[in-house]
Amino acid sequence: MSGTVEPESVVSTRGLNKYFGGVRALADVSVNIHAGQVLALVGDNGAGKSTFTRVISGMDRPDAGQLFYGDELVLKPTARHAQRYGIEVVPQHLALCDNLSAAMNVVLGDPPLRWHIGKFGWIDRHAARELARESVRGVGARLDDYDSPIRRMSGGQRQAIAIGRALLRGGRMVIFDEPTAALGVRQREATLGLIRQVADRGLAAVVISHSIDDVFSVADRIVAFRLGRVVLDSAIEDTDRDAVKFAMEGLHRGLQ
Repeated sequence: MSGTVEPESVVSTRGLNKYFGGVRALADVSVNIHAGQVLALVGDNGAGKSTFTRVISGMDRPDAGQLFYGDELVLKPTARHAQRYGIEVVPQHLALCDNLSAAMNVVLGDPPLRWHIGKFGWIDRHAARELARESVRGVGARLDDYDSPIRRMSGGQRQAIAIGRALLRGGRMVIFDEPTAALGVRQREATLGLIRQVADRGLAAVVISHSIDDVFSVADRIVAFRLGRVVLDSAIEDTDRDAVKFAMEGLHRGLQ
């Protein structure tokens, strides 16, 4: 009898289908996403990676199939429901405000207040700095200045701020859309380290990437999409770069 404990399932799908007009963007997609793991989603443009993450994060509704948040069957997923559950998305362009400080970007949307009357209040900037510092350090990153506008910061520092904000808001899963696409070598390595830290904290980390090298350096599992279908779902140690490329090109499981 094995003593291995199955990781907690944070999000799972069963037979998801999604159409845009006459195009079948997702075809019977079944995937489990586990806490404490980095799951990489790969595939050519239009393969289904982004549509899948939009469905599981509540931005699009599936036309058929089942979506579970933990053990809960989600009948009508919405972005608000996903955020309440603890799912956050770090988009490719980070969605940061260049004219605001690092601290204000981290707490954007839910800043700590000294006092408030109705919808109006006074932001507690000291508390905002402490929250930002704690969340950014939580993924092993450090910033020297939380008060300067982030337009002065490097790509790697901006990634740390975006990830810190996601951790402050969410508590179960963070989705990263092409997190290293516009970064140099050192910043790329730092960002991959931040993603690894997210999983090491016990959260699920989902990474959309076109970089096979990045995937094999950080992921625990890899799912390859082609024409809306999952054509490979494997632990990273049980596959290799060639197998992934063959799957993406339709040379896996007889797909042409």
